[in-house]
Amino acid sequence: MKPLIAALAASILALAGSQASAQEFKASYKITMTQPASHPYGVGAQRFADLLKERTNGRITATLYPDSQLAKGEREMIEALQQGTIDIYVGSTGPVANFSPSMGILDIPFLFRDAEHVDKVLDGPVGQRLLDDLDAHKLKGLAFWENGFRHLTNSRAAGKTPDEVKGIKLRTMENRVHMTAFKAAGLNPTPMAFAEVYSALQTRVIDGEENPVAVIYSGKFYEVQKYLTLTNHVYSPAPMIISLARWQRVPKADQDVILATAREVAKFQRKVNRDEEAGKIKEMQEKGFVVVREVDQAAWQKAMAPAFEEFAKQFGKDNIEAIRNTK
Repeated sequence: MKPLIAALAASILALAGSQASAQEFKASYKITMTQPASHPYGVGAQRFADLLKERTNGRITATLYPDSQLAKGEREMIEALQQGTIDIYVGSTGPVANFSPSMGILDIPFLFRDAEHVDKVLDGPVGQRLLDDLDAHKLKGLAFWENGFRHLTNSRAAGKTPDEVKGIKLRTMENRVHMTAFKAAGLNPTPMAFAEVYSALQTRVIDGEENPVAVIYSGKFYEVQKYLTLTNHVYSPAPMIISLARWQRVPKADQDVILATAREVAKFQRKVNRDEEAGKIKEMQEKGFVVVREVDQAAWQKAMAPAFEEFAKQFGKDNIEAIRNTK
């Protein structure tokens, strides 16, 4: 009987110790992103920071560093996460796939049908597996936020079909999936850090770029481009990732709070992004952007089809079909 009592006492002491450590734990996190604070990334990150402070009675705080303040590009941000010099990152999956290759499956063109399909995949087993894969790369995935469906902008032609913009120099993220798809479609994909894109468009170093509406709007690309072509060619999630080194220092009770808050805010952030999109398109059109709505998506899909053989080899045909068939 005595060993059992001793074991129970030890368990109670351990629990009390963990509770005390959680109550004493304090942290201040830096959240980095390429976009401005007004972008849905920033809106979501501020809500995350406010809720985290409230739910931990001020023990855990987070400060936003938008507009690439802490690092020039997303690759540099993710490397800093691995090193523990930046705490939390919100950004596209494109650059993340250079560190955790399985994440690249989400960047396959025309993979998602609509927003409802997106949410079922990202909030389900597939999304969780992809977040869990980050652990092996000194990163901890918290939740999938949203960048949105990507569209084409350029200064040359309407781009209703790939043939209309064949050969244009198109800025892409440093992402093998995107580059392979656009090369198959006859364009000239050119990787470039986001901070350099506006000036490169302005000086015609590149002819165009591709991004979701919120990024095109906040980047003011309507000032240096003529056409916005609503291709919806790729859906870009925005994983919220914390440095694994920082995460492992957090008591379990606070880990639960951080994780739950990140997932709760994910739903809020996606809604903000989707609710604002139509208004941003209208405003950019009023500023002179030629908005091309009648896009021949079948032609775009056909042009990119040769790339799918490589995607099937890289990610597995069954895995791709599992996403496509999610209902």
